[in-house]
Amino acid sequence: MSTPPVREQFLVISALGRDAMALTNLLSRTSHENRCAVISTRLSRHGEFSALVLQVSGSWDALARLESSLPLLAKKHDFSVDLVRSAAAEARPQALPYVAYVSAVYRPDILNELCQFFIDHRVELESLTCDTYQAPQTGGTMLNATLTVTLPAGTQISWLRDQFLDFADALNLDALIEPWRPQNP
Repeated sequence: MSTPPVREQFLVISALGRDAMALTNLLSRTSHENRCAVISTRLSRHGEFSALVLQVSGSWDALARLESSLPLLAKKHDFSVDLVRSAAAEARPQALPYVAYVSAVYRPDILNELCQFFIDHRVELESLTCDTYQAPQTGGTMLNATLTVTLPAGTQISWLRDQFLDFADALNLDALIEPWRPQNP
């Protein structure tokens, strides 16, 4: 008699703290001590704070132990934490990953305009990095954004690329959209 496969379960942990290394070390170690495996993680610095998002997997009881330990740990080590149970990511074998690069003089509406463009074209957002900086030549505030998106199956790529470039021209954005490529082949 065979045993049914155990359905893998996931927990997404979002933490905000001042010390990026200590926060990452603490949450990774705590996950391991509770018999959970870190599946993916993203860390970014924002001013004096760091935001860390981890996806961990484990059995239901291991995840429950981890969930119950984190609020006390957050209080003890002075960071904020939010927890959400998650299912596995849906497989999309026919979807196409693309990257959009945008550079422009900073305006507060650029990010929401970019998101609205992709929403209108049923394109899913996978990751987003957006930074501002002072241009050394002019002192003006500039914006750089990188959006990794997933085009739905059946998307006519040349048409979407033309639409995106027309959109970028209308907003005076320097933009490019190209197929996603691994960083380290």
